[in-house]
Amino acid sequence: MADTTTGRSTKFAFVMITSLFFLWGFVHNLDPILIPHLRKSFRLTVLQAALVDSAVYIAYFVMALPAGLLMRRAGYRITIITGLLLFGGGSLLFLPAADTHRYAIFLAALFIIACGLSLLETAANPYAVLLGRPERATQRLNLAQSFNGLAQALAPIVGARVILVQGATDEQLHALSDSARTAVLAAEAASVKGPYTVLALVIFAIAAVFYFTRLPEPAQRRSASEPVRTAICRAWRNATIRRAVIAQFFYVGAQVCVFSFFILFAATTAGLSHIAAADYLGWGCGIAFVVGRFAGTCAMKYVTPPRLLLACALLCAALSAVTMLAGGMTSVLAAVGIAFFMAIMFPTIFSLGIRDAGASTEMGSSLLIMSIVGGALLPLAFGFVSDVTHDIRYGYGVPLACFLVVAWFAGTVLAGERTAAESAARSAAESAAPATESLNTGAL
Repeated sequence: MADTTTGRSTKFAFVMITSLFFLWGFVHNLDPILIPHLRKSFRLTVLQAALVDSAVYIAYFVMALPAGLLMRRAGYRITIITGLLLFGGGSLLFLPAADTHRYAIFLAALFIIACGLSLLETAANPYAVLLGRPERATQRLNLAQSFNGLAQALAPIVGARVILVQGATDEQLHALSDSARTAVLAAEAASVKGPYTVLALVIFAIAAVFYFTRLPEPAQRRSASEPVRTAICRAWRNATIRRAVIAQFFYVGAQVCVFSFFILFAATTAGLSHIAAADYLGWGCGIAFVVGRFAGTCAMKYVTPPRLLLACALLCAALSAVTMLAGGMTSVLAAVGIAFFMAIMFPTIFSLGIRDAGASTEMGSSLLIMSIVGGALLPLAFGFVSDVTHDIRYGYGVPLACFLVVAWFAGTVLAGERTAAESAARSAAESAAPATESLNTGAL
């Protein structure tokens, strides 16, 4: 009976954690809607619009280590509740941002939301890994992340229809006086108030559920009394964690480049309207991403995770080259293909990075979440290349290079597994040799 109760508790905990993956996937994938929306409202360049992503992903860098410390001292549940409260509070900040029509306040709101998401991701990813049998950890994390992919499909479709209001055209805006133009653009910017208010209320309700629910706390692999610097240094000395941090930095940068600029890219390259481009982002990239997550999870029954990661990284690099060089709808469809093949990368890199990390699991998780700062820096490189070349397609050279780094990481993991297998076989052979000698001596 106790085992049955424990099993039900574990399943409920996994469902609750999976709901968090959906939530932060949804709010993250409103950013590609916000970028063209705020770019028009504030008359921004591509590089200035990229500050939306910078505000979000710098928060991950700032908050990841505090999240790890909170998790060590207070546990997973309190860390998750704190993250949800920050998430909801940042969403409410969109109200004064729209009322004052200040781009800086929008960026501050996104930063606070992302601080909450950093706490959620730092806790939820290792929680999903530890909440069950170790041999199925990578599959379990990919399954939870699949619902993040589902949110990735839905957010652009829903967001485009509630945020991308049909406003004045550029020609109409140029015909207006400065004060009238400012008023029209401020009214368009205010379309974010309703969606983010609803989002905040949902987040606070889920925080209340977590507060009143007892969740199983996985076996701790930490010593809360250990000095923080010692814990961080030990985690960084782990070669697998260190390489995973590098790979995750470049992967997140690549993902943000592909998704956040997709609407601008499709509108510029293929002549699509912003609404049509958002539909391609949702129904195309989003569905490809969620199908890729589920397909990758199933494929791991037959192909080892690092081998699958290597193949997907090389395919994404090839498709990035097609996106750069082809033009038109061919480039758009190649970008959709990238979404399918990169779907497994974040959870697979994360799980491989903290696999067998032991006491370094929490701090390793924090370092991996810190590496999400790649999403703040690499889109700036994408925007810079696009502005300098006057062709957004050439920005895809940035994700191409990033996917090659992911391929390198997968190769190092495969090499390590091969070395470990050879070492184990050699040890087994050496152990068997004395026993064979003893048998031969006895026979004589």
